[in-house]
Parts: sequence; structure tokens; C-alpha cells
Amino acid sequence: MSPVVAGVLQLLALVAALALVYRPLGDYMARVYSSEKHLRVERWIYKAIGANPDTEMRWPAYLRGVLAFSAVGVLFLYLLQRVQGSLPGSLGFASIDPDQAFNTAASFVANTNWQSYYGEQAMGHVVQTGGLAVQNFVSAAVGIAVAVALVRGFARSRTGELGNFWSDLVRGTVRVLLPISVVGAIVLVACGAIQNFAGIHEVGQFMGGAQEWNGGAVASQEVIKELGTNGGGYFNANSAHPFENPSPVSNLFEVFLILVIPFALTRTFGRMVGSLRQGYAILATMGAIWVGFTALMMWTEFAHGGPAFDLAGGAMEGKETRFGVGGSSIFAVATTLTSTGAVNSFHSSFTGFGGGITMLGMQLGEIAPGGVGSGLYGMLVMAVIAVFIAGLMVGRTPEYLGKKIGTREIKFAACYILVTPALVLGFTAASFALDTPADSMTNSGAHGFSEILYAFTSGANNNGSAFAGLNADTQWFNSTIGIAMLLGRFLPMVFVLALAGSLAEQKPVPETAGTLRTEKPLFTGLLVGTIMIITGLTYFPALALGPLAEGLAS
Repeated sequence: MSPVVAGVLQLLALVAALALVYRPLGDYMARVYSSEKHLRVERWIYKAIGANPDTEMRWPAYLRGVLAFSAVGVLFLYLLQRVQGSLPGSLGFASIDPDQAFNTAASFVANTNWQSYYGEQAMGHVVQTGGLAVQNFVSAAVGIAVAVALVRGFARSRTGELGNFWSDLVRGTVRVLLPISVVGAIVLVACGAIQNFAGIHEVGQFMGGAQEWNGGAVASQEVIKELGTNGGGYFNANSAHPFENPSPVSNLFEVFLILVIPFALTRTFGRMVGSLRQGYAILATMGAIWVGFTALMMWTEFAHGGPAFDLAGGAMEGKETRFGVGGSSIFAVATTLTSTGAVNSFHSSFTGFGGGITMLGMQLGEIAPGGVGSGLYGMLVMAVIAVFIAGLMVGRTPEYLGKKIGTREIKFAACYILVTPALVLGFTAASFALDTPADSMTNSGAHGFSEILYAFTSGANNNGSAFAGLNADTQWFNSTIGIAMLLGRFLPMVFVLALAGSLAEQKPVPETAGTLRTEKPLFTGLLVGTIMIITGLTYFPALALGPLAEGLAS
């Protein structure tokens, strides 16, 4: 079987698996967030944290819950890293330096999981399981909660109430993420991923010296890092490491975990707003972009010419032979079109255009299908922009799901789409304006520019992957990327929740002959076009200096 055919078959199998679980998982999550009943374990949690899960919140109160919970998470994870050297199970690793501890705390709480350290050489069992793994769960649950709040904004009328943040947070963790993670961890262990609390031990002799590895609760952390679109690896090689991702079967399963909740949330959205067709329209938009990017990536990597590439079956530099070009391309697109950031190959080693595709996937806003929760609310904001543009074309006040999109709503949506590009381009420009940050680049020219542009694109979009040639473990990058991750995560949430509150206060607008049918293929095409045009206008000059220049020169 040729590598191209193998890659296509993997893609088809993945689509089939996602289609199989789309309906039951989407409907289940709709029931989870619509139910008025609380499980016994959930009541224990509410009592422990002093929250009343039945109290409805307006958007400022909901936002305060999000920010307060996340601030406590940053502080706790920062302190846990700073005292690691005194903790049991530290494997002899020292406490983490202040700038790196801040960067890592911001990263995992913001669902970014950017890592400027070697996991197997820095973090002991307590920090990995009690700190990083916990944030993998709750940061993902926060993202889903904000998305559900926006959906309620569309579904409700004449009220500013968006639900209860604490209830949404706990339910997302207990009823959605934990059960799937338990089953997924068992599957990964069956595939060969490790799950233990072993210390550092010798695994063999290589090139005249001893090779040592530490064990860890890898499978359980691997499953939630993918399922929650987190991305932080237990080992520096991330999902290219055989302890995390042993085989082509586990590789495809991990891609499935990355995509399953973001895609299924479109069904949840359709259920909660009372129109499954609206959910299908959002699904079609996400699916069209994802399939298009995957096909383009596979063509780019397989078509890179030359005898050496032909013999290897494609551009194999930086890719694992057990996954090949097809498996690596599918994974790379999935991880950068979502806010995952896990890698099973090194994006810096992709072809010039291939590296550009991974960067562009993040610059779209990671909305196809995007991160857990963040992909849905990002796509819905783009839908608001699309109906506004359509309204300008026909001279009619735009409407979406029976709600008028007025001046207030479009301001919130516009602020949402401007925050991340401002962070990415601003910090990239500052890095090149100063002398010291450029010293971290391994490469010069277009590829060196791409290293820094990719780093801030990844951080501000809460992705977490990297062009591996950049030495980001410096005070400048630890601090600025940490700031970009926090602002890139929580500033958009401010505008999303404000938009949700504004929509929830409106009364429904009756549908007329002039109403734009947002469940039709025409709107799907308009939405795809809006996304690509906005992203192109924003980032094309920067991309032209980096991956496009490199690709045209090769």
C-alpha cells in the first residue's frame, strides 16, 4: 500500500469514527448542561467550595467566576512548582525558576500548555499529576462552560441570566471529561502507553552511554491532554514519544480525542437553541475547513520533490516512521486547527508551505473545529460577523437565531476578533525590535522569523505547539508568551460573555421573508469566506515574510 493511500484511509477511518459518536455525545452534553438535577458527588463539591449551583448568573457574575477560579489556579500551580524541590515524588528535580513557573502556570490554566522546559527533566510526579493534569481537566471545563453560556444567550430571551458557572464547571468535569478520560486511558494503556509512578531508571545503552527515563502516569495525562485540547506532553518529544503515542493505532485514537468534543458541541448547540439544522451549518463550516486543510497539508508534504523524498515516501525529516507523512499531516492539522498543541512530528521540519498551514490554522482562531468550547464560541462570533456583513449587503438589520445584531453586539464581536492578532503581531514586532530575543532563534531569514511568529501565534491563540528551533526558555519569552496566553484566553471570554448577556436580554425577532437563512449551504459558504478573508487581511503580510517566502524559495 502506498503512503498516500494509507494516509487517505486513515482520514476516512477518522471521519467515520467521529460521525459514529457525533449524535450520542452531542445529545448527551446538551442534557448535561440543561438538566436541573445534581449528582451526589457534584453536591459534595458545591458544598466544599461554598457555591449554590441553582443561582442564575448574569454575564458579569459569570465572568467573575471564570476569572476568580482561573486566578486561583495560576497562583496554586505557580506555588506548587516553586516548592517542587521540597515535595515527595519530585524525582530529585529542583524547584522551577520564577519566570518559567509563571509561564507554565499561565500556560496550563489558559488551556495552552506551551512548554519551555523538558518535561522528563523538570517536573516530578506531584507537579505532573496534582498540578498539570488537574488543570488539563478544569481549564477545558471552563472553555465548555463559556461556550454553553453563549449558546444560552442565543436560546434565552428577555433575561440576562446565562446559567451558573460553578455548576457548568463541575458538570463538564464530572459528567463529560472524567468518564471519557477513564475509558480513553485504558485504551492507551492497551496500545502500549505507560502508566506508573516509577522513578528514573536506565533503559539501555546507546552510543556508549546509558539512556535513562523516568516513568509517570502518562496514559491518564495523555488522554485528557488530547480530549481537553490541552497539548502539554509528559515528555519533551510530546506525542512523538513512544511512551505517549506508541503506534499508528494510538496515533489515530489521539487525533479522534482531539476532535470529538469540539465537533460534537455543534450538535449540543443545535439541541439547545432548538434547531439541529443550525448546528449542522456550523458543523459543515468546521468540517469543510478541516478537510480542506488536511488535504492541502498531505498534498504539500507528499509532493515535496526529490529522489530522497521519493524514497522516503515524502518529506520525512522531523516525522516518526511509525506514523509516516499521512499520520503526521492529519495530526498536525488537527492539533493546530484546535487549541491542542500536542505534536507527533516537529512542525519546524515541515516544508515551508506545510509549516505555514499549521500557522494559518491557529491564526484562523482555531475554530475548525477549535478548542473544547473555545472553538464553538469562536465560530459563533464569526457567524455574527458574517450575518452583519450580509446585512450590510442588502441594507437590512442583521439577525442570527432570532436575535438582532445591533451596534452593541457587533462591537463585542469586533473586539473579540481584534484581541488575538494585536497580541501576536505586537509581541512579534517587539521581539525583532529588541536585540536579545532574536538571539534565541536557531535559524536566520524567513524560517527564523517563522519561529518567533509561530511562538506568539501559538501562545496568544492558546495552542501550545512550537517551531522547535526557538529557545523560548528565556526571561523575555517566558514573560511575554505567558502574558499573551493569559490575555489571549481571558480577554476574548470577556467579550463572549458580554455578547451572550446582550443577546439573552433581547426578545425574539420573528422570521420574515427577508431573514437570512443561516441553516442553508449559502450561509455556510459565506461563513467560510468571511473567516478566510478576515484572517488573510490580518496576517498575510506576516505570513509573506515567513512561511510563504520560505516555501517559494525552496
